[in-house]
Amino acid sequence: MKIDFSRYSSVKIGGVFEVEVLDSVREFAGVVVGGANNLLVSPTPPPLAILGEEFDYTKFENGILEIGGATNAAKIFKFARENHLGGFEILGGIPGRLGGLVTMNAGLKGLSIGDNLLFVIASGGEIAREDCGLGYRASDIKGVIFGAKFEIKREFDEDLARDLAQARRNQPKGASFGSCFANPENDSAGRLIEAAGLKGKRIGGCGFSEKHANFLINYGGGTFADATALINLAKKAVFERFGVKLREEVRII
Repeated sequence: MKIDFSRYSSVKIGGVFEVEVLDSVREFAGVVVGGANNLLVSPTPPPLAILGEEFDYTKFENGILEIGGATNAAKIFKFARENHLGGFEILGGIPGRLGGLVTMNAGLKGLSIGDNLLFVIASGGEIAREDCGLGYRASDIKGVIFGAKFEIKREFDEDLARDLAQARRNQPKGASFGSCFANPENDSAGRLIEAAGLKGKRIGGCGFSEKHANFLINYGGGTFADATALINLAKKAVFERFGVKLREEVRII
C-alpha cells in the first residue's frame, strides 16, 4: 500500500511511499511507522511497514491485559476505562499506537506506559520488561513490536485521568510531534529552548510554538529540511549556552 506522509503523519511532512503491511509475526528489515505520530520521514527513507489489522486488539484475562501493536491509544484508553483497568490513564487524548507508545515509553507527569508492562511480543519472541531497557521516553527493544502484556494492579482512576487530560489541553495545537525533545534531568527542554531565544523561531513553514517552545509546529508547507534545521539549531543553541545536549523524542528516518 502507499501512504502520503504529508497527510498521514502528525506533523504533516513527508512524501508518498510504498509501505509493506505485516500480517504475521516476523522480522522486517526496515522501519514500522505505526501511526506516524512521533516520526519525521525524510525524502529517502529506508523500507517502511505498518502492522495489519490482525494486531488491532485488546484481551483481558486473569489480571493480564494483552494489547496488539496496531491498537491506538484512544481504543486502549476506552477499553481500560470501561473495564476499570488502571495504569492507562495517561493515554487519554494522545495519538499513537501501542507499538510506538511502548517503543518511546510514552507518558506524562512521571507516569509511563511501561510502568505495568510484563512482556513485549516482538518479532524475535517475548521480551520481559527488565530486558526492554525502558527509560525516560526511550527503550532498547529490538525488532518489531506486535503486541504487549500488562499486569493490572489497580482500578481505573478517573481523577488522575481528568488531571492528565487537563495537562494535555494546555499543550499547543497544530501539526506537530508533540514534544520535540526529551526533558534533560532536572530541567525542561522548553525552558532551555526559550532561554536560548528560540521560542517562536520559524524556518520556512515550521517553527517552535509561541505557547510552548518544545513543540515544533508545521504551520503550513513545512518540509523535512525546515524541521531538521530547527531541530539542529535548537541543539546547537542550547549546548552553546547551557552545555546541555538535547535528545530528540521525534524519530527521524
